[in-house]
Amino acid sequence: MKARPLRVLFVFPYPHSTAASQRFRFEQYLALLTSQGIDYQLAAFWDEATWRILYQPGHLFLKLSGLAKGFLRRLWLLRAVHRADRVFIHREATPIGPPWFEAYTRYIARKPIIFDFDDAIWLPNTTQSNALARWFKFHQKTALICQWATRISAGNDYLADYARQFNPQVILNPTTLDTQHWHNQVQDQTTDIVRLGWTGTHSTLPYLTALRPVLDQLHREGCAFELVVIADRPPDWQAPYLRFVPWQKNSEIADLLRFHIGLMPLTEDSWALGKCGFKALQYMALGIVAVASPVGVNKQIITHEQNGYLCQHDSEWREALQKLLQQQDLRTRLGQAGRQTVVDRYSVESNQYNFVRLVSS
Repeated sequence: MKARPLRVLFVFPYPHSTAASQRFRFEQYLALLTSQGIDYQLAAFWDEATWRILYQPGHLFLKLSGLAKGFLRRLWLLRAVHRADRVFIHREATPIGPPWFEAYTRYIARKPIIFDFDDAIWLPNTTQSNALARWFKFHQKTALICQWATRISAGNDYLADYARQFNPQVILNPTTLDTQHWHNQVQDQTTDIVRLGWTGTHSTLPYLTALRPVLDQLHREGCAFELVVIADRPPDWQAPYLRFVPWQKNSEIADLLRFHIGLMPLTEDSWALGKCGFKALQYMALGIVAVASPVGVNKQIITHEQNGYLCQHDSEWREALQKLLQQQDLRTRLGQAGRQTVVDRYSVESNQYNFVRLVSS
C-alpha cells in the first residue's frame, strides 16, 4: 500500500506572493516540496483587499473589517490543522492578541509546529500608520511560540540565539534567492551614468535618509550619479539626483538592474541586528556591488573590499562610494564576487536540502 504524502499547513500573515519575507523564506521552495512528494496548504491571515491598504494612513473601518475576516479564517482553519502532519508558522498566526492558534495547534490538535522568523519580532515595532495596533500586540508571543515549537527556523545567528533561550531545536535557515529562475541576470557595469540604488519598504526609509548628508556632499563635489529608490512610497525628501520608482513585483528584477551600486545603511540597534541582509543579497545576486553598514549578518555576508564594502562612518561611506563611482573595473570585480557568494551560500539551490529537512524530518 502506497504511503500517504506528508501534509504541511503553511500559516502566514500576508497574501501569497506579496510579501518579500514570505516569498524568500518559504514560498520559493513550494515547487521543491511538490517534487519531493510533500503536499501543502497555504493559509494567509490578511486578504488581498486589506493588504493593499494595510500600511496606508486611515482606512480604519476597512482595516478592522479585514482584521475580523482574518480571525474568522483562522477559526475555520482549525479543521485543517487536524488534517496536517506539520504546521509551518511564519512569524505569527494572528497579528494581534495572544497566540491562541499556536496553542490550539500544540495542545489540542497536538501537531508539530515549525516556527519560522526573520526579524526581531519580539520587539515592539508598529508603523505610524497603524499606531493603534501597538496597544493590542502581545509581545510575549514570540517566546511562547518558541517554547511550543517542535523546530525553529531562524534567519540569522542573532535570531537563533534568542530562540535557543526557550528551545534547543533551532535550525539556521538563511533567507535565500533563486539565482537560476529569478535573480538570474547580472548587471552590466558599463554605463554613462552610475546609479546608486536602495530598495525597501516605507518603514525602513529612515535608514536611507540618514545617508543623505553623504549623498549631498558627493553631489556638491561634482560626482555624477543618480539615486534610484524603489519602495512602496517615496522618501520624504527631495534632491536633484533622486529618482523614485514604485515597487512592483512584475518589474522587480528589471528595476533592480537599474542599479550599479546597492546601498544598505543601518543603525546598530536590536531591531537591525535581527535583519537577514536581504537587501545586500538581492544586490549581490544581480552582480550589483553592495555597500552596507557592518551590522548583524551583513558582516557574515560581505567581506570588506572582496565582495562589497562595509561602511560605518560617513567618511567611510563617502570614500567607498567615490571609488565605486569612478572605477568601473572595481564595480565589475566586486559585483561578480558578490554574486558568487550568493550562489554558494545564500541561493535556493545551496539551501534546498536544508529546507526539505526542516519541513519533513
